Amino acid sequence: MSPARSRTVKRLKAPSGLKALSGLKAHSERDERMMRLALRQAARGDGRTHPNPSVGAIVFRGDRVLGRGTTRPPGGAHAEVVAIESARRRHGDRALRGASIAVTLEPCNFQGRTGPCTEAILDAGLARVVAGCRDPHPQVAGKGFRRLRRQGVEVIRGVLEAECRYQHRGFLSVCELGRPWVTLKLATSLDGRIATASGESRWITGSASREFVHRLRDEHDAVMVGSETALADDPELTARRGGKLVREPIRVLLDGRLRVPTSARLLTGPGAARTWVVCRARARGIRRVREVAGRVLEVPAASGGHVDLDVAFQLLAREGLTRILVEGGGGLAAALLRADLVDEVHWMLAPMLIGGDGKPGLGPLELARLAEAVSIEPIRVGRRERDLYVHGFVCRDSSSGASTGKRGGSRKK
Repeated sequence: MSPARSRTVKRLKAPSGLKALSGLKAHSERDERMMRLALRQAARGDGRTHPNPSVGAIVFRGDRVLGRGTTRPPGGAHAEVVAIESARRRHGDRALRGASIAVTLEPCNFQGRTGPCTEAILDAGLARVVAGCRDPHPQVAGKGFRRLRRQGVEVIRGVLEAECRYQHRGFLSVCELGRPWVTLKLATSLDGRIATASGESRWITGSASREFVHRLRDEHDAVMVGSETALADDPELTARRGGKLVREPIRVLLDGRLRVPTSARLLTGPGAARTWVVCRARARGIRRVREVAGRVLEVPAASGGHVDLDVAFQLLAREGLTRILVEGGGGLAAALLRADLVDEVHWMLAPMLIGGDGKPGLGPLELARLAEAVSIEPIRVGRRERDLYVHGFVCRDSSSGASTGKRGGSRKK
């Protein structure tokens, strides 16, 4: 884990307080209603389409929905094509002529493993495209909108843009910052402890909070833990619902010195193929780990001998990850905050006090001044049965400096 960084980094603009965007013309209630349906479709693909964004699309005429679509896993059809084909099967070709489509992200206009979505829209004879936000990927970047307009299709942009940017926050982060969107999950006592002095930790938070964490895992491309959590808890990091396995996201183990034994649950059984280990270059024992892990990513050491976190997250983006849920431990959480790599925070607090001799959920941030403290806003506070629940975004200065890494993620089709 890397030490505190003094430099500033370019920030992806916080996509959700979901405030109204100034300077945009008002859109029709119908277009907004259809975009909300498209957003629901998009959410169905969360965690399953990377490195592509999970887009949602609705084909409609007036108030009538003709077809719905969600992006398929890589190599499969994009949301626009799925929605068009759904409408065609249900209502025939004639119903598509002159209809509209609401799509959460600008339609692509290039040939990859699938054809351009713009051509599918034109071939179907759709007259209007209602789009949530522009696709910043260099192969798209407004070209989809221009292609459609040149062919006489009406294009309405920026409908529920803040909500659409939040839906596509992982993809946008890779394109604009060169790294995945990082969500930090913390589950602690009211005084910020994750275990007693003896190490007892199960369970601090209640069942509703734990169920919510499984939902978060299901929505992310990958779940990350550091070596201290892997050694202490030996987690599986699967997504379950009602005790049943619903998905195995990619598990990323950040273990610079390869301290975690190959007998750990992350590195044994069929699920080991979906475990990626991030370690220092030429770490001792790397050959042994390569035999059991799905991937081993070697990263140069930063000062102090820790893994260079900036480089690690840029590498994870190049490997196709767009959204990572970080579950701990306290040292890793603090290192990511010091490196300015956390975007979103979910914090569950149980109504109990463990005391200062307990294990902290957040390690040292090495702050010299109160003005350097991490600010979380806008913030939402609620309850999950007996637990308090806090959700917010790391607040950043829009005038911050250089980018964290290369721009332009991989949009594979």
